[in-house]
Amino acid sequence: QDAFVAFHVDKALVSKYLKPLQIGELAPDQPSVEPTKNEMLVKDFRELRATVESLGLLEPNQLFFFLLLAHILLLDMAAWLILFYFGTSLVPFVFSLLLLTISQVQASWLQHDLGHLSVFRKTKWNHLLHKFVMCHLIGASAKWWTLLHSQHHAKPNCFHKDPDIDMHPFLFTLGKKFSVELGIKKKKYMPYNHQHKYFFITLPPLLFPTYFHCHTFYIAYTKKYWVDLAWMLTFYIRFFYTYGSLLETKTLNSLISLHRMLESSWFVWVSQMNHIPMDIDYDKNLDWMSTQLQATCNVEQSLFNDWFTGHLNFQIEHHLFPSMPRHNYWKVAPLVKSLCAKHGLEYQCKPLLTAFADIVHSLKSSGELWHDAYLHK
Repeated sequence: QDAFVAFHVDKALVSKYLKPLQIGELAPDQPSVEPTKNEMLVKDFRELRATVESLGLLEPNQLFFFLLLAHILLLDMAAWLILFYFGTSLVPFVFSLLLLTISQVQASWLQHDLGHLSVFRKTKWNHLLHKFVMCHLIGASAKWWTLLHSQHHAKPNCFHKDPDIDMHPFLFTLGKKFSVELGIKKKKYMPYNHQHKYFFITLPPLLFPTYFHCHTFYIAYTKKYWVDLAWMLTFYIRFFYTYGSLLETKTLNSLISLHRMLESSWFVWVSQMNHIPMDIDYDKNLDWMSTQLQATCNVEQSLFNDWFTGHLNFQIEHHLFPSMPRHNYWKVAPLVKSLCAKHGLEYQCKPLLTAFADIVHSLKSSGELWHDAYLHK
């Protein structure tokens, strides 16, 4: 299956675990592709995958990722040094806060690469550095992230299968279909017709300091991720020891709260610009490429956009080839566009600010659809 191939780097190793699960072979007269899937598209995508592998586009440039890690560590160190050398007055505090936020967000993009096994050829090195970056530098569980993010990639924007859209219907109503369904059922957890307004003061600034902060510890504890928990504690020990020696308790709490809110805002706007405006529905059991294209869109390439989004401006390529190192997305993009054109699949690519605005527009549209259905008798 294309999903299995996409997620696993060492296929020879993981295939050993599949052998005891084999229950038989398809009869010669049975089709190998389900009726809901586009057989020609499946064939062409697998040929594209073979081309990608033959061109070496799944091979990581480790110097690229070393420089990413180096600039993260330098920013993290600079944030502390500013307070150490210039004191804790307002101006040094603000500069330190900004550098700390940038360091944390860039670390979150790097842990994303490591979680997708796209930094090292050996899986164990990806896992080890993933724990260092995610648990020690950020203070969250690497296994918690992998558990949720793998589900998102398998079925993006599929209700009840993608945890990234679990905010529907309790905080927001998402997608045209679900908004109308919710209105017809007269369900109202929030004033959805105003969700494009309260979005600004809820999800972006509060996702990290409230939900993610609690959820990562909850999952790590309940699933007994003891190694992750130990690594996570080193983040808090390091943070409170280094900054606690310079700042009073109130100022220290302000620093960690504000940087989590800024980090959260940056992350939410970038992560949602590729998915929220796209099709959100139940799982239709489509082929791999159709499933990913319906749920993702791209943002235009530039040096700033690549850095600012951690190359998630190439969301389509990332979803089709999740283990591909991000520095190769731009190389495979023309091939993906060509295949989309051949099969009549829409390949959306927008300016960065347009992508941000589309989040708000889609929430407004969904809220209005819910409101109209809710009031209809």
